[in-house]
Amino acid sequence: MLTIVWACSSDSEGEEAVINPGLVAKFERNTMLTNWADNIILPSYEAFALELDGLNASFDAFKTEANTANLENFRASWVSAYKMWQRVSMFEIGPAETVGLRLNMNIYPADSQKIDGYLATGVYDLSLSSNRDAKGFPALDYLINGIGSDDVAIVAKFNEADRDANFAYIDAVLNDMTTLTNGVVAEWKASYRDVFVANDGASATASVDRFVNDYIFYYEKFLRAGKMGIPLGVFTGTTLPKNVEAYYDREISNELFLEGLDAAQDFFNGKHFGTNGTGESLASYLDALNTVKNGGDLNKIINDQFNSARTAVTALAPFRSEIENNTPPTTMLLAYDEVQKIVPLLKVDMVSAMSISIDFVDADGD
Repeated sequence: MLTIVWACSSDSEGEEAVINPGLVAKFERNTMLTNWADNIILPSYEAFALELDGLNASFDAFKTEANTANLENFRASWVSAYKMWQRVSMFEIGPAETVGLRLNMNIYPADSQKIDGYLATGVYDLSLSSNRDAKGFPALDYLINGIGSDDVAIVAKFNEADRDANFAYIDAVLNDMTTLTNGVVAEWKASYRDVFVANDGASATASVDRFVNDYIFYYEKFLRAGKMGIPLGVFTGTTLPKNVEAYYDREISNELFLEGLDAAQDFFNGKHFGTNGTGESLASYLDALNTVKNGGDLNKIINDQFNSARTAVTALAPFRSEIENNTPPTTMLLAYDEVQKIVPLLKVDMVSAMSISIDFVDADGD
């Protein structure tokens, strides 16, 4: 039987991925796009919108009575919504791409000096791109975890003379997050879902090719580099603990990373949001192509590496502690290596098998 051998870059250490071209026609991209839209993307966005509703409700309770109990509830809602955000952050296509949802929701570290200035003056415009580092989840992290030494001190900030300015700013941040999210969900439901599914061809502008690029870009730049590589100093040689996600919380950076990793693996496997059901996916696409790497099933190799990365990260202390308390942070660097190993599997072997071209420039030497 004829085979095609796809040459790999140095990322793959000389290994080769082999497919059977006769099987390509048996896989329906439209079915995969339908599964992505109806069972993963839209349900995830809807769940995230509900989390934001809960976050707004817990803030309203805190605003009504600023005490430590209500602060703890507000903070718990923030953590829950932040974890759900990890499930939708990768979907930066269509409406989310148009409004720059990811850049407006989760640019960290937050600029605490800028936020303090806005609290003092009461003058700000969160719609400006220059204010992306003063809003979203990181701004809330600062405002509910970082403006005091403990919960009593934080609550005091919301019971002093400038309490109205503090509440007004959080109101503005939450309104911005909610408005952007509801707009994205509405557009998906109104028209973009059908546009996305119908664009089922095999070209650089087709939905599969575009979204696979977005998915890999998210994994490489935002999950691997943003959450681990940059704070570790992988690209600069200097650790940057303040660049850890949820820096002021101190404890949940690992949880956020692992939620993002789970989301990436679940998407790869076509797992329906909120259930154990699965549908056509990148994994089943590779199976349809009968893709083999070094004598092994590429689908299994990718899933095994996801699992290895998860095991390594799960064993770590909170990222901020790993970086601040270890010079160098060797254990976290080793875990990062396991996370990195997924990149060439997706970016070289998987896309080569699917005849998808990478459309973004990689400049970090990995």
